[in-house]
Amino acid sequence: MNRVMMLLFLSAGLTGCGTPSGGSSSVNASAKVHTELAGLYYEMGKHGVALEEIEQALQADRNYAPAYGVRGLVHMALREDREAEEDFQKSLRLDRTDSDTHNNYGWFLCQRDRVKEAIPQFMAALKNPLYQTPARAYLNAGLCSKKAGNHKEAEDFLQKALQIQPDLAPAWLGLAELSYANADYFAARKYFTGFSERSGNLTAEQLWLAVRIARKNGDRNSESSYGLQLRKLFPDSREAQMLMRGE
Repeated sequence: MNRVMMLLFLSAGLTGCGTPSGGSSSVNASAKVHTELAGLYYEMGKHGVALEEIEQALQADRNYAPAYGVRGLVHMALREDREAEEDFQKSLRLDRTDSDTHNNYGWFLCQRDRVKEAIPQFMAALKNPLYQTPARAYLNAGLCSKKAGNHKEAEDFLQKALQIQPDLAPAWLGLAELSYANADYFAARKYFTGFSERSGNLTAEQLWLAVRIARKNGDRNSESSYGLQLRKLFPDSREAQMLMRGE
């Protein structure tokens, strides 16, 4: 039984159960199950169903902080920014120690170019010693700082992410991009190699970066190989057109 079906089964078992007198454990369990279901549907891109599950979670427990955090993600995906921010803030008012919500709220702020507000959210996520994925918060802080042009800060955050989780491919890519921008082409090659060894198929943008790194390092074989892949896999891409023009 896959995870979605398992949660659906658990949810069906809890739906309709009243709150036992003298306790709220079953209500909290129901809120948790529906919130987890909402998260799964969110990841599948089924935003309407995710919102329905969140509503059921909140009917079980109006103060279940993770439900508001997941609903914030759904509203963020739907570009409903006011609702998203309200939900992230509501979640954190209910539970200031929820590192996942701090991280997600930080990413929301970063995507809306509110970097000065975003970084403190990532740092708040990291203050919790029980946070299970600190590398993700460091990664997001690094990518956010890089987006804002704060290269030194971005590099520090990305390096910390790799110290915790050496196989975190986006951190390797971020460092490759930073190194290239800083004209450290040897380091760019090292980091891009680390990225390609840990990732799946490369995008047109990533292949174009690889072409330029190889060119700057005088590696004609790699430049030709990456260029061939770019032209073959993404012939209509902007990057392939730039390659064909000799940029």
